[in-house]
Amino acid sequence: MLDLACGSGRHTRLLAGQNLAVLAVDRNKEALFALAGVPGIETACLDLEGDDWPLAGQRFAGIVVTNYLWRPRLPDVLAMLAPGGVLIYETFMLGNAVYGKPSSPDFLLLPGELRALTAAADLREIAFAEGYADTPKPCMRQAIVAVRPI
Repeated sequence: MLDLACGSGRHTRLLAGQNLAVLAVDRNKEALFALAGVPGIETACLDLEGDDWPLAGQRFAGIVVTNYLWRPRLPDVLAMLAPGGVLIYETFMLGNAVYGKPSSPDFLLLPGELRALTAAADLREIAFAEGYADTPKPCMRQAIVAVRPI
């Protein structure tokens, strides 16, 4: 499993608690230090927004991405999903500026954007949601769960 841009690692810990081996990736070394030594978790401090994709050629049975968007690498992220693998992706969308950050359109999904990207990558959609969410705080969000066919 891959938790991309894992931040404090709440999803990493949840997955590891289910006896899944997780690679937790973030650019914040301090956040990754908090995950050091937790059984089932490997960490990697990587720049996900550089010219070279640091995870090129790797495949994962599951990928989790929350509260992170870097459009130039979305195709690379989707390409890492192994056959039969599950993608869970949730982040902010257009309209979120009313509720706070992120507010730049560069970091906000367009309506239906995740749905279109996963379809173009030949992933099968399991669930999709977009629009207003009031928890954990008011925001505009978009989320998808998709599977790469075997």
